[in-house]
Amino acid sequence: MNIEDAQKAVDSWIQEHGVRYFNELTNMAQLTEEVGEVARIIARRYGEQSEKESDKNKDLGEELADVVFVVLCLANQTGINLQEAFDKKLDLKTKRDHNRHHENEKLKK
Repeated sequence: MNIEDAQKAVDSWIQEHGVRYFNELTNMAQLTEEVGEVARIIARRYGEQSEKESDKNKDLGEELADVVFVVLCLANQTGINLQEAFDKKLDLKTKRDHNRHHENEKLKK
């Protein structure tokens, strides 16, 4: 599924199951909450913090999907074609950063 199809799928889900979109500020707060859940898993599972027993069964993929879902909601309700925006950003990063990372001494360690 490409991003455009994902936006359509989220919109259909909202219309069928969600009644309506939460307002943009509510969705921004939800996005922050979901990113926090991802950060908690990463910090404990891959970082230096110890993983609590209650966190061991958390599914990182599911939490990342929650982030994507809310981002798609925000794109839909603000009229952003995220496929176009992503393609444009990837092209920009490719041109701007073509040699940047290869020449970064910190990455050669």
